[in-house]
Amino acid sequence: MSPSTTASTTASISAATTGLQRRSLLLGATATAALAACGGLPSAPDIPMDASQRLRAANRIGWGATQSQLGEIERLGWGPYVERQLRADASAKMPAPVQARIDAMGISQGTLPSRVWAAESFRRNGDNKGGTEEERVAARKAYQEAQGLAARETGERQLLRELYAQQQLLEQLSWFWFNHFNVHQGKRDIRLMLADYQDRALRPHALGSFRTMLGAVARHPAMLRYLDNDQNAVRAINENYARELLELHTLGVDGGYTQRDVQELARVLTGFGVRVDPEPAKVAPRFEALYKRDGLFEFHPGRHDFGDKQLLGRTIKGRGAEELDEVLDLLVAQPATARFVCGKLAVFFLGEQPPRDVVDAMSAAFLRTKGDLPATLRPMLYAPQFASADSPRFKDPHVYLLSSLRAGFEQRELQNAQPLQNWLRRLGQGLYDKQTPDGYPLTADAWNSPGQMTLRFEVARQIGGGAVALYRPEGTNTPVPLPDLQPLRLRVEPTLAPATRTALAQTTTPQQWLTLWLSSPDFMYR
Repeated sequence: MSPSTTASTTASISAATTGLQRRSLLLGATATAALAACGGLPSAPDIPMDASQRLRAANRIGWGATQSQLGEIERLGWGPYVERQLRADASAKMPAPVQARIDAMGISQGTLPSRVWAAESFRRNGDNKGGTEEERVAARKAYQEAQGLAARETGERQLLRELYAQQQLLEQLSWFWFNHFNVHQGKRDIRLMLADYQDRALRPHALGSFRTMLGAVARHPAMLRYLDNDQNAVRAINENYARELLELHTLGVDGGYTQRDVQELARVLTGFGVRVDPEPAKVAPRFEALYKRDGLFEFHPGRHDFGDKQLLGRTIKGRGAEELDEVLDLLVAQPATARFVCGKLAVFFLGEQPPRDVVDAMSAAFLRTKGDLPATLRPMLYAPQFASADSPRFKDPHVYLLSSLRAGFEQRELQNAQPLQNWLRRLGQGLYDKQTPDGYPLTADAWNSPGQMTLRFEVARQIGGGAVALYRPEGTNTPVPLPDLQPLRLRVEPTLAPATRTALAQTTTPQQWLTLWLSSPDFMYR
């Protein structure tokens, strides 16, 4: 089949499946009872699923279904599988060669302060007027290289985890929470902090407590740097972080707060900042007991506004760093926070029109448990709609690429992550590239333009041809044949639209089949 024939067939698939009606899923009274009661579910409910339902559920709970994942769901049952995913079992190891690669990265060595200070020394040498111009140029180059390497390694580690981790729900949520608490790598020295931001502020709490995660984010140097709170002081108020903490991280834009609340929260946040210099800060004797430092995070009481504040109708007594914890407790207890966070989670997993009863059940669990995330997620994961063909979500570029590779190359180890990072950037969703704090959009209209589809078809041809740039060992010309696609065909073809099956039946090579499947409307949704 020629490239022109491939393009023509792809177009015919798109036309034939426009307005495709998707079958409903009925999981029965057991799932309904689970939906009503699953705030603190002590044991997994028995939820029967056929093969197509397991495929859809697997595609939604992680970065794309694999044969081993589907086998585990069939063996355990959906309920026990969900509970295992919700536990984020630390004993579920990555494949040993993949973990060894992660362990060898520079971002896995030492501490964040030591890595940042080493790079900062280059920057300061670049500004050193006592050295030669050649020395300053070399130092500035070394500083930029250190930043670039840290960002590339962080991206490679993230992609390896998403491709190969058994704990797929954890990996999905790690991406979701980074997007929710977005920072941009291009600002100042944030590239050096990305790996630590993921591993200390987000991943440990992604399936734990929203309140704990909120506090970890509020004290992480990446967030404080990104939203300029390191410049927020009693006589130089900066409202950037305070505004986004209310609008994007908790209450939502319609959450009922006022500009006065933003101003008062900014006062609470005075003194929360970043200190790279290993030397201790100078603190007046009367403030010494109130000074706090953890790595690069610093609360400097000399920069804090100790006056009382009025926030959401409550008086926050001025006393230092503890004011923020009182405010975060207050924010997590707000119904608006529950609705906003749970609605966003439901859109991420179920599409931009999630069922209201599911979001309501999630919100109730969030409020009842003070932000316990497994309790919050259970109403959605056990809802009939989670595995239903009637609630598809259009894949954003990240989901599209990861699900392509997990489906077609399950047993093959990624050799070079850089082309994958480049594809994400070309498709408009580069890792850590979203400049604004709202993160990447979760709705279809952001990702289904003709230009986006043209780029996806181009990437589909490269993946269908074996994704040689990703899987060939670096520096070699070793052929990279496609894996055996027969198991993949057997599991997906029965779930496809008739027009897609007809088009795929006309292919004559595995490369053509994989390219067309990855280009089909069916594969664009999960």
